[in-house]
Amino acid sequence: MRQILIKNGYVISMNSERQVFENGDVLVENDKIAAVGRVQAEQINSSAEIVDASGKIVMPGLINTHVHLSQQLGRGIGDDVDLLTWLRKRIWPYESSMDLEDSYISSLACCLEMIHSGVTTFAEAGGQEVDGMGKAVEKIGIRGILSRSTMDCGEGLPANWQESTDTALHKQEELIKRWHGRANGRIRVWFSLRTIFNNSDELITRTKTLADKYRVGIHMHVAEINEEVRFSREQRGLTTVEHLARLGVLDENFLAVHTVWLTDREIDLFALYNVKVSHNPAAAMKVLGFARVPEMLARGISVSIGTDGAPCNNRMDMMSEMYLTTLIHKGRTLNPEVLPAEKVLEMATVNGARCVLWEDQIGSLEPGKKADLIIINPASAGTLPLHDPVANLVYAMHSSNVESSMCDGQWLMRDKKILTVNEEEILQQAQQRAAVLLKKAGISLPNRFPVIKIR
Repeated sequence: MRQILIKNGYVISMNSERQVFENGDVLVENDKIAAVGRVQAEQINSSAEIVDASGKIVMPGLINTHVHLSQQLGRGIGDDVDLLTWLRKRIWPYESSMDLEDSYISSLACCLEMIHSGVTTFAEAGGQEVDGMGKAVEKIGIRGILSRSTMDCGEGLPANWQESTDTALHKQEELIKRWHGRANGRIRVWFSLRTIFNNSDELITRTKTLADKYRVGIHMHVAEINEEVRFSREQRGLTTVEHLARLGVLDENFLAVHTVWLTDREIDLFALYNVKVSHNPAAAMKVLGFARVPEMLARGISVSIGTDGAPCNNRMDMMSEMYLTTLIHKGRTLNPEVLPAEKVLEMATVNGARCVLWEDQIGSLEPGKKADLIIINPASAGTLPLHDPVANLVYAMHSSNVESSMCDGQWLMRDKKILTVNEEEILQQAQQRAAVLLKKAGISLPNRFPVIKIR
């Protein structure tokens, strides 16, 4: 039996009692947590790896509930434009020009950034070359839910994305058979619905039937922009959320992303059907608006945090997202007590686990759960002094404070060095492939300032 003992840390367990253990220990056996708090000498075998976490914080890995792995090579191509221009003129041409190797490198690069910011689990919102994503996730060692961006109607779809409802569903079933449960269970596959702009009612209802059959979730952008709500009223007769409720899709296995334009009635519908929500503060502030997160939490809705993709957020940094989450809602409500640090930390851990339907195995440090954890070193000029470690985690710390990361009992990063892949090589490939991909997609970006080539 392989053991790792992390000792003498400030252990934020996020268990049901939210216990914190000062000078506490975490004992890992194989891929699971064996003990948390004080570990007795007789529990440790002679070959155990010992890690001294004195002066450091040990906590559950962060859970990013909405990210686009395939968009990492498109960072910077969608800045300062409205959403529909961003989608139809930039992202769709970019994504539809990707091949399997582009997806693989993009996914590796995205996972690298997430690991550096403390993420051990993510939920992928949907790309096309999912086999490239799966290969990357299997190799780099992170835990993730994959999905295929699914559309069967609507304006502006690239020619190679136009497919029937039957084809769209068949391809997703094949992905579930190919990837669901791979890598010691680290990889799961969900169904995805891109947006109501591009999803027929038949696709939506049949997706729900299949998700229930395979006992997996549905990942969908919902009430993202005001134009979407107007479109849904005009084309379906109700707002997006009310229409989904009428179709019988809202349920405990439905993850609604963004949810910026919600009415009180729609929040009630989410609460009634136990819908899960992914709040993406940076992406929302950039173009969408202010989601009513405090109101949803007050109704008992599980709200988590996601980064979205690199072309809309630009940063796959969950430490930054926690900071933004608490600030923007304090500003919106003019209430300094809204979303305190401990609530935001819940959103990034235990709520995230509930939203990805994995709460029985991840989200907290408890015996029997998977050994997904991070070690944070607060010894930096921007973080110290450390009067209130939980508050400092949300308000002062950066991804640069994340020192080590473990997923499924395996080290992904130690002392800020990625152990599972060659980071420098991946980043070089990412830069090269991104430049070629933009030319292939026919995307040209304006020079914001005069550029003078010297040589």
